[in-house]
Amino acid sequence: MNDIAIRAEGLSKKFHIGKLHGKNKTLRETVMDTFTAPVRKISKILRGKVAGASELDDTIWALKDVSFEIKQGEVIGIIGRNGAGKSTLLKILSRITEPTRGFAEIHGRISSLLEVGTGFHSELTGRENIYLNSAILGMKRAEIDKKFDEIVAFAEVEKFLDTPVKHYSSGMYLRLAFAVAAHLEPEILLVDEVLAVGDARFQKKCLDKMETVGKQGRTVLFVSHNMPAVTRLCKRVILLNEGKLEHDGSSHQVVSMYLSAGSGTTAVREWKNPSKAPKGEVARLCAVRVKSEHGKITGSMDIRKQIILEMEYDVIKSGYVLQPDFGIINEEGIPVFVTLDQDKNWRRKPRPKGHYISQAIIPGNFMSEGTFFVGAGLVTLSPANIFQFNEDYAVTFQVVDSMDGDSARGDWAKPLGGIVRPLLNWNTQFSPIATI
Repeated sequence: MNDIAIRAEGLSKKFHIGKLHGKNKTLRETVMDTFTAPVRKISKILRGKVAGASELDDTIWALKDVSFEIKQGEVIGIIGRNGAGKSTLLKILSRITEPTRGFAEIHGRISSLLEVGTGFHSELTGRENIYLNSAILGMKRAEIDKKFDEIVAFAEVEKFLDTPVKHYSSGMYLRLAFAVAAHLEPEILLVDEVLAVGDARFQKKCLDKMETVGKQGRTVLFVSHNMPAVTRLCKRVILLNEGKLEHDGSSHQVVSMYLSAGSGTTAVREWKNPSKAPKGEVARLCAVRVKSEHGKITGSMDIRKQIILEMEYDVIKSGYVLQPDFGIINEEGIPVFVTLDQDKNWRRKPRPKGHYISQAIIPGNFMSEGTFFVGAGLVTLSPANIFQFNEDYAVTFQVVDSMDGDSARGDWAKPLGGIVRPLLNWNTQFSPIATI
């Protein structure tokens, strides 16, 4: 048990969402409710509604009997759709809220970033908040002084260090909050969807820092909807679904289950309701699909076969030259390639209003094996450059290498790296060594 950092046993959390557990009531409201409750209850019975405590005290179980153990030094991803219980779990582990049932044992000093600027006092300066948050974490003044310059440099707030944080932008707020949480050498770091805010450069900076923290032997719990980031950072992933622990295993296995089950990105994504579709003034996205070379929608591809990427969209305003594109990234968040529509029938030609389907074909024996995420975008080239939509992680697919000997891996059975794996033509010339 000495190597256990976190142990959760039967964690359950119930929230009251009924009227009686809503806002704080005045004395007059409380008295009136006391006298009118029986009348309201009888009224509901007469109207055919279910009677009983549930009518006056609606509840929801955010977590239901969740149990697991996390060893020291493990970097764990926690995934699941919105409302699955991920944030509630981290709040219980952070001691922000108590479980209704069950318990959690924490072995080590814990630091958490659950919301942007959690624990910051808006009237205090950045400098003052660094010391305040650090003290809350149990750090001594000497320890804080030792890390102070590193925190400020990471957060990039030197010029605003003595400005009250209420004047900070959301990006500055986030950078400082993450810097404090990650740089004070906690034994356990809890991070909830920090990558949802901030630009791409800062997101990469956060990922690199969390990777460093993990390599230093500290325990990290990372909640995110960013599957490439999860698979890059974590060897083990916990999947929550409707408050229950549904899967707990290797990152690639659990992420694949999550994606294929429709809880997240899949091989097809369609927007049936035009009002909710990604769109601009000129074009609206209808669907993105991954198809086999036979035209079947599928999320699993043989490395030797063609892969068809399909974008369906409406042009709702005529007279613009359009540039559809697909961007592919791998499960580590590394860009593989971007491909632009080069159809000669439409290149440099304004498109009339109408319904369009554009396809890009990835040749067989080109992709590497693994999980890939597809982004779909469209921009006008003339008369002006205007992004119409850019849907990151629209769909996903997996490439499987069969090891039959006729792909680029040949007879090599061990892991083979690389972002792509093209089957190239080799030509070897032979000359015998002359004997003396």
